[in-house]
Amino acid sequence: MCRWLAYSGPPIYLEELIVKPSRSLLVQSRFARENYLVDIEGLPDGAFPTNGDGFGIGWYGDREFPGVYRDLRPAWSDENLLSLSAHIKSGLFMAHLRAAYHGIVQRSNSHPFAYRNWLFQHNGEISGYEQIKRQLQFQVRDDLFPLIRGTTDTETAFYLAITMGLCEDPKAGMERMIGEVENTRAKAGIEQPVRFTCAMTDGKNIFAVRYSSDRDSKTLYVNHDREGMQELMGDETPRLPGHIVLSEPLDDCSDRWDPVPESSFVRVCQGEIEIEDFKPAA
Repeated sequence: MCRWLAYSGPPIYLEELIVKPSRSLLVQSRFARENYLVDIEGLPDGAFPTNGDGFGIGWYGDREFPGVYRDLRPAWSDENLLSLSAHIKSGLFMAHLRAAYHGIVQRSNSHPFAYRNWLFQHNGEISGYEQIKRQLQFQVRDDLFPLIRGTTDTETAFYLAITMGLCEDPKAGMERMIGEVENTRAKAGIEQPVRFTCAMTDGKNIFAVRYSSDRDSKTLYVNHDREGMQELMGDETPRLPGHIVLSEPLDDCSDRWDPVPESSFVRVCQGEIEIEDFKPAA
């Protein structure tokens, strides 16, 4: 499935996480190691180690709204990504590699998705999405519906979450949105689970969710050893490293990464990480 990361802290060049680490996001675009299988009958184990169906980066600078660069090509084949990540410096950014499950491979389906000052990205799937797409989109606010440009379950879920209060209360908005998805799925008789490991930001804070109907969510980690990030990023300049929330560790040093528990909501606010229980609302 997809791979992503979100960073908050002192400004760094994007390449320090996307390109330079031994298990960087760029490496993971071809050689993912955790939770990359899609539950499709007939596919052999190890069928999806690559995430080559598009990629995107979103970052914040001097303006309230983010810059976004997305493409439909694999990350490993785009020299623009290498150039941009070597020159863009930001204290809050996201990056995403797509392995298509819902929606065709096109630029409008690449993550992260942006709305005003918000960014949103996702790893997982709403099983049976094509069967309930119409019901879910009918619940999206009228002024938001025209902004849905692609065909993915993620983009619909993002605007549905905004409709249900994401911008005012991120945790409550996500609990309402996923609760509604679960209810709609159950009414349609879809037995396959919802899996939602996602990250979002308002330009100041990072929020993340790890949830699945069957308690078998896609992986999610936060960095534990903040001082160890200095060595990871290969930069000798002394500074206080920031926080990273991500699908898969960026190196083989397990002491640097803490797995986020099942059914959790993560907040990265004012330099601190808080992890709370996450319970979809009826």
